[in-house]
Amino acid sequence: MSFLSGFKKNLNRAGQTIKQRTGGGDKTIDTEFEEEYERFKSLEKKSEKLAKESKGYLDSMRAITTSQVRIIHTIETLYDESNTMGTALVEYKRVIEKLDEEARTNLDSAYRATVLEPLGRYCSYFPEVNEAIKRRQKKLLDYDNQKTKVRKLIDRPSEDPQKLPRAEQEANIARELYESLNTIIINDLPKLVELRVPYIDPSFEALVKSQLRFCQTSYEQLEGLRNHFPPDSDTADNRVDDVLQQMRELTICGNF
Repeated sequence: MSFLSGFKKNLNRAGQTIKQRTGGGDKTIDTEFEEEYERFKSLEKKSEKLAKESKGYLDSMRAITTSQVRIIHTIETLYDESNTMGTALVEYKRVIEKLDEEARTNLDSAYRATVLEPLGRYCSYFPEVNEAIKRRQKKLLDYDNQKTKVRKLIDRPSEDPQKLPRAEQEANIARELYESLNTIIINDLPKLVELRVPYIDPSFEALVKSQLRFCQTSYEQLEGLRNHFPPDSDTADNRVDDVLQQMRELTICGNF
């Protein structure tokens, strides 16, 4: 019985929606709700984008450190027993592997706990709010449907004198159910929107602190390699030019 009742209600709601679109059914306009609903949907869109971009930041940082490790490991394969890596490359490998470990442990776990998880929990409330809004819409359709029935009975009175009072009573019940849920939503949506700043601010602060800590660690580790590389870039350029010249002198590279 409950299934058939719910099925009948859905059919009535679908019929009322069609009538409203064609101008044949009553349609309640609630500007206050519409304003709050638009603010909520804007917040939902921006918050989900923030969560996505925040996840992308962590993925990018992990991609950088992983790529650095792969680069030095690939460079390492270019050397053999007769041509071993110099001290600079050995130290660089040690530093890069340490930074990658830092990103996988400290940065990753702290960032997830203080940034991604709070943002994820915040966004997880949006589906519940949307479900409440859907329930409101169903109650509104029920109310409009009952209003349409009352209006038609007034325009074309029925031979049954009890039909109009029953329809009016059902319309009042539908109105009370709709207004009760509508009042809750209209009161709560602004509160949800206003809570965005005090909730998101700590996560933003954590994001900046995580970024600062990782950048400081990276700088301190890489700064220790300064003595292994000549400060004058011209020296490095000259070394590259010398090697290229030796390659040009090879017979196999005669077309260079």
